Amino acid sequence: MRLYCFPHAGAGTSAFARWPERFGPKVEAVPVLLPGRDARRRETRVTGRRALFADLLRHHKPVPSSPYVLYGHSLGGMIAYSVARALEQAGRPAPALVVVGACPPPDARVRLVQAADLPDCQLMETLREAGAVPPDTPRGGVWQRSALKVIRDDLRLAQSLREAADGPLSVPLLAVSGDLDPLAGREVMAGWRDWTTGPFIERTLPGDHFFLRGPALPRLLDRACRVVQRRSGTPESAGAARTHPTAWTAPQQEDSPVKDNK
Repeated sequence: MRLYCFPHAGAGTSAFARWPERFGPKVEAVPVLLPGRDARRRETRVTGRRALFADLLRHHKPVPSSPYVLYGHSLGGMIAYSVARALEQAGRPAPALVVVGACPPPDARVRLVQAADLPDCQLMETLREAGAVPPDTPRGGVWQRSALKVIRDDLRLAQSLREAADGPLSVPLLAVSGDLDPLAGREVMAGWRDWTTGPFIERTLPGDHFFLRGPALPRLLDRACRVVQRRSGTPESAGAARTHPTAWTAPQQEDSPVKDNK
């Protein structure tokens, strides 16, 4: 099963560099590289919903015919929601599961996404207050010089996607929070319940806003993908014909790598 991964603001596919070694053989992690970073750093960054969809259509394969899952971290969570919503509205094969991590729901008030045009020093301070700067990042260092321009445009993209959010998904939605995340903790992530008419599941993992760097999230996603695959009635092999699950509920205790939130 393919797991398409959308990174947080300012990041490229390096955010998922260690994920392949943390997944079992039945799950293929597919990081999605947006323009303006890594190997596409010379390309114009996208700052709006329409430009985002146009770029995804140009640079990525058609929607899979077999079950697939979307994961998005922070900004990537809004991208995952927006892509799934657009596919549903277009009558295209929707993901079997959408997973959003460290991303406040579209209707949440997030001061950070309105900070794109602040001076560098104020933007950095806003990012630090929100827990959106990697730990031990020095002020005025290489990270600040290289990442702030990308982050500004990514915040503009996030604002555009939030403004365009027009209704709930119909597919299962898993919301994942870090227990030390000041921006999108458990209570904030619970707001995603209103953004799907399908099953809604919550999980809280150890870590701050960047809990994707630890081993718990890949383990959770690996287990979730395999549960979805079993419940879809699809053989666990490449190229299997898609059978979209008619129902998907939270894994039972033996299926779940973390305990249910109480």
